[in-house]
Amino acid sequence: MHCDVTDRYRKFIAQHINGQMSVNRCDDEIRNRHITKTDSNECKETNTFIRATTNIVKSICERAGEPYGQMTKSLQPFDIVVCSLRNQQGRHPRCQYRGQARTRRIAIRCEQGLPVIYSNVG
Repeated sequence: MHCDVTDRYRKFIAQHINGQMSVNRCDDEIRNRHITKTDSNECKETNTFIRATTNIVKSICERAGEPYGQMTKSLQPFDIVVCSLRNQQGRHPRCQYRGQARTRRIAIRCEQGLPVIYSNVG
C-alpha cells in the first residue's frame, strides 16, 4: 500500500509532535496514539516526541534546517522526550516505556516541504 505525502505527514505528527509532552506520559501517549512497530501490534522499541508545534517542526524543511545525508537537520536544538521500551515482549496496548527529556538538534526527512520521517541524531 502506497501512502501519499499527506498521509505520511499526518502519521509523523501523530507519532512525533506533542508540545505538552512530559517524561511520565510515554505509556499513555503511545497507547492513545496507537504507536506500534509498523504493521503489527508489537511495542515500538523507542519513540521520540518533539516538544514543539507542527509549524515550527515543518520550518526545518524550509529555512530552519540544513542537509544531513538524506535528511534535514534542524539548525536549532529542540526539547524532545525519548520513550524507551521497558517490557521487551510487550504487545500494544500493554507497552511500558521509560521517558527521558533531552535537548538536541533533530533530523527529519522532508518530502514536498513536509516532515515525514524522524531520525535520532547523535
